[in-house]
Amino acid sequence: MIVNMGPHHPSMHGVLHLIVTLDGEDVVDCEPILGYLHRGMEKIAENRTIIQYLPYVTHWDYLATMFTEAITVNGPEQLGNIQVPKRASYIRVIMLELSRIASHLLWLGPFMADIGAQTPFFYIFRERELVYDLFEATTGMRIMHNYFRIRGVAADLPYGWLDKCLDFCDYFLTRIVEYKKLITRNPIFLERVERIGITGGEEVINWGLSGPMVRASGIKWDLRKVDHHECYDEFDWEIQWQKEGDSLARYLVRISEMTESIKIIQQALEGISGGPYENLKIQCFDRERDPEWNDFEYRFISKKPSPTFELPRQELYARMEAPKGELGIFLIGDQSSFPWRWKIRPPGFINLQILPQLVKRMKLADIMTILGVLVIVWLGREISAGIQQRIGLEYAGPLGILQALADGTKLLFKENILPSRGNTRLFSFGPAIAVISILLSFLVIPFISCLILADLNISIFLWIAISSIAPVGLLMSGYGSNNKYSFLGGLRAVAQSISYEIPLTLCVLSISLRAIR
Repeated sequence: MIVNMGPHHPSMHGVLHLIVTLDGEDVVDCEPILGYLHRGMEKIAENRTIIQYLPYVTHWDYLATMFTEAITVNGPEQLGNIQVPKRASYIRVIMLELSRIASHLLWLGPFMADIGAQTPFFYIFRERELVYDLFEATTGMRIMHNYFRIRGVAADLPYGWLDKCLDFCDYFLTRIVEYKKLITRNPIFLERVERIGITGGEEVINWGLSGPMVRASGIKWDLRKVDHHECYDEFDWEIQWQKEGDSLARYLVRISEMTESIKIIQQALEGISGGPYENLKIQCFDRERDPEWNDFEYRFISKKPSPTFELPRQELYARMEAPKGELGIFLIGDQSSFPWRWKIRPPGFINLQILPQLVKRMKLADIMTILGVLVIVWLGREISAGIQQRIGLEYAGPLGILQALADGTKLLFKENILPSRGNTRLFSFGPAIAVISILLSFLVIPFISCLILADLNISIFLWIAISSIAPVGLLMSGYGSNNKYSFLGGLRAVAQSISYEIPLTLCVLSISLRAIR
């Protein structure tokens, strides 16, 4: 039997389609189908300067955004032999390790939910929000930071930030202990992950895997130790590894790495020195004399041109240890402000290639366990919802007639969200008026020639009058929220509703005339 797992909704960042061949519950073959979501990030990089491209890179991996920014600036810095001030290097290390913790947390919670444990999913967001609070205080944004710069960082740490970060470190160590008590010795959890998806040391090397996949198979390989990037050599920390090579070992590696990240952050906070956060002596390296952005067709595009750098005619591969493995870029410069070639080496994509071999001769439910520790969580969230949490049929009532009623009731009564500063009465009555007016409009539509609920002489005008009430409800909701953005949204919805009235009226009129005949 062949089962199609996916593809998922295009809004999911990890669009994945698995064609699984089954013999009962046993997996005979698995073929991953990729490419449903291609954003052209490499070609965008080849048509932008490095400074212009930095806001794009956080979309590579929205869980580890600091790492995508770091590798983007590390490549040009190595090409231009640019030295980063010590304070800036320490700030980078702190941000990278905080981002590693946030990434591992958002792996842990959904991974546990995928295999049937919902409680950790809520716990990890509690700590992850604290990390994002620290990011927001420094960068102004919680996820898409745009904080790293060539020769340093965009801004220095605000006053009191170091103390808050130290408090977080002390608090988070106690939470890790709580995670271990809750998860590590849980017999149900051990039954799902122990001896599932085993890989050997020689096997992971031959497949080119990296990150926790390698360290969980008995190989002490971490690019922070190997390549000595940033200032990791100045801190006392150990590579976390296991030798079993199964899903449990990969879980233990990630849990231990969060503890090591806290150790690195604490040492960096205690040893951070004063001085600049940016190498101001090197404003740019080999500034291009006559950049393309000064051409006539570009002068009217932007109000302020971004700084341009002439990339030397060299090629370089830069890499770093991201939460999921080796994140690298292959960069070729050709004496212009744009990279001639920009090739990204994502860790998750490389690690995914071993998936068909790992899931063979496993059970169908084990796919989620292996996939969760392999390529992080977003690739499998909706697969989990599809094969583990669905109970019974997907529709209610005969031929699904009652499903619409059930969905509408759930929509109306599931949540009671009211703006704190708004007019509660207007905000509550607005949607009701809009819905009631739509339902009343069906009273004047002749279904068949012998079933006309209203007099045809006035029904068309009555329908127009009733349908005009719906925009009033939308305006009431927008105005009652006491928020200008909600009010503008209401105005936009009203404009759309009015634009639909004319063609809808013509449609109803044609139906009415047809029914008379």
